[in-house]
Order: sequence, then C-alpha cells, then structure tokens
Amino acid sequence: MDTSHTDFQASLQHALDNKTKPVGSLGRIEDLAARLATIQGTLTPVADTCRLTIFAGDHGMATAGVSAFPQDVTRQMVLNFLSGGAAANVFARTLGIDVQVVDCGVAGSPVDHPDLIDGRIGPGTANAIEGPAMSTAELDLALSNGHAIGQEGPEDAVCFGEMGIGNTSSASLLASKILGLPVSDLVGRGTGLEGDGLDRKRRLLEAAAGRTADALGALQALQEYGGFEIATMAGAMTGAAETGKIVIVDGFIATVAALCARDMSEKSAENFVYAHQSAEAGHQLVLSALGARPLLDLGMRLGEGTGALLAWPLIRSAAAMLRDMASFDSAGVSGPA
Repeated sequence: MDTSHTDFQASLQHALDNKTKPVGSLGRIEDLAARLATIQGTLTPVADTCRLTIFAGDHGMATAGVSAFPQDVTRQMVLNFLSGGAAANVFARTLGIDVQVVDCGVAGSPVDHPDLIDGRIGPGTANAIEGPAMSTAELDLALSNGHAIGQEGPEDAVCFGEMGIGNTSSASLLASKILGLPVSDLVGRGTGLEGDGLDRKRRLLEAAAGRTADALGALQALQEYGGFEIATMAGAMTGAAETGKIVIVDGFIATVAALCARDMSEKSAENFVYAHQSAEAGHQLVLSALGARPLLDLGMRLGEGTGALLAWPLIRSAAAMLRDMASFDSAGVSGPA
C-alpha cells in the first residue's frame, strides 16, 4: 500500500469535512475538488487559467454519405473559429479563455491564416470504409504533434475540441474496436442524420467495422479508423497530463480520444475530468467503460469543446472552495456536535 497516497487522501478528506459547512453538503463539487487536489498533489489546488485547442481534420469516409453536411463545412468552420464566430468562441470569450485552432488535415489545400497552427498530416484521411484511414507514419506524426501541443503553455487546465465532418463515424468505429462493442450500438445522429440517412450511416459503418478484427488496441484502431484530428487530440491529452495540467474532456469524440489516450498511457487518465454527457448515442457506453461520471448533462452534441468550456466555472469554483474556504477553526465557527 502507498502510505503517502493514503495519508494524502486522509488529509484531503479532513480538509473537505472541516470547511464551514455540513459534511458533504456541496455534493459533487467536493468530489471534483478532491479530484483536482489529487491531480495537482496539493490541498490548495489552482484552476485559474485555461486554454481551448480545436483540432480540425477531414475524413475520407465523409464522401460516402455518413454525414448530413458536406465535407466543405470543415474548412468553413475552421475559418469561422478563426474569426471568432462559433459557439466555442462565444463561450470562450464569456469565460476569458484563449482559443487556438490546429489544422491536422483539412481537405484541399492548406488553409492560409496567420493564426492557424500547422499540424497538418495531409488533406484528410483515406476512406476507412474501404481501407486503413492512415499509415503508421501518419499516425506517429499526429500523435507527436498532439503531444507537443499538449505540453505547451503555462495554463492550469486545457480544453480540447474538434471539427471534422465524419468524425462521429470515426469515433463510433474507434470505440467499437477498442471496447469490443457492436458498432451499431455506438452510431448516433452526428450532425443531424435521421431516417434513411441514419440507416445508411449505420450500414456503412458496419461494413467498415467488418474489415478488421472485433477488438483492436488504440494504435491499430486509430490507424484503421481514426481521424488526424482525433489522433492529434489523443496525443495532446497525454502530453498535457504529463505536464500536470487538468485535462477537461468534452463530448463523444473527445471522450473517444481520451479512451485512446488511456489505452496508450494509463497514467494520463488520472488528469482527466469529464465535462458532460453528450446526446450522442454511444457516449454513455464509452463513459461507462471509462468509469467516468461527467459533470453536466445538457443534451448537447455540438463538439468544438463547448461542453468542456461550460464545465470550467465548476472546476474553478471547486478548486477555489478547497483552497480558500475557511475551516471551522480558522473562522471561529462551531463545528457539528
């Protein structure tokens, strides 16, 4: 038994129980504060600064009709992020959080913008319905790029978001292979498919899943079915965790990236805080497999890091409560009898 860890947890529980409140009365905020303290290894955790990074990339399988939106939307939304017009930008501005955008592999020629970070692997992945989405070398580069981005910056916490038409299909296939679940259990509406469109998406993904074994490790699954943006995000999660940052995990796609990151580096998952329960069909299955209980359930399924951003005030408040709230002794308040 790690006595130092046991002693820390005992001190942490004592600190929480002796704040000027009834024991446990702040509910899950106390659980969150304890997680932040454990991540940082201190009874006075700091969660004052945060950055959002949005990873963008296109998917070859989008041309087969797995999305309600055309592939051009990925590029258009990248420009929208860069001009500050997306939901993620609005939420981030409201919260005083900086936003950066990474081109991991947007289809067509490289996007020309001075504020865009170049993490480009190529003009989108291959069609994963027919064959591997990327080569080993491309996967290695995506993971390396992400790892470096995750390690950058002095922020206490990071939010990661994504943009890429077809990426819920990629995430469904990844989760299916890593968890050994039928892909049909994980397929959702994505950008808004219904009826025949959703049935077509399910058939296409079942065909893609049939190309490989039922269960794959994260690296092989990423090579066969991943997106450049999902692989880069997974690398960023491991890199950020290694530097001690709080990693705020967004919705379905980000949670699948976290699943990949955990498979590659189990220790990195100790720094993950799961932001919200997405309305995507497979998200609860992935959260359950990770043993994760997200902070929010708002019926959202946008991505972009929007759910992670909305969880940030709770994280800040939880850290401040543990760090700054008076104890019964320090405040001269009588404790429970």
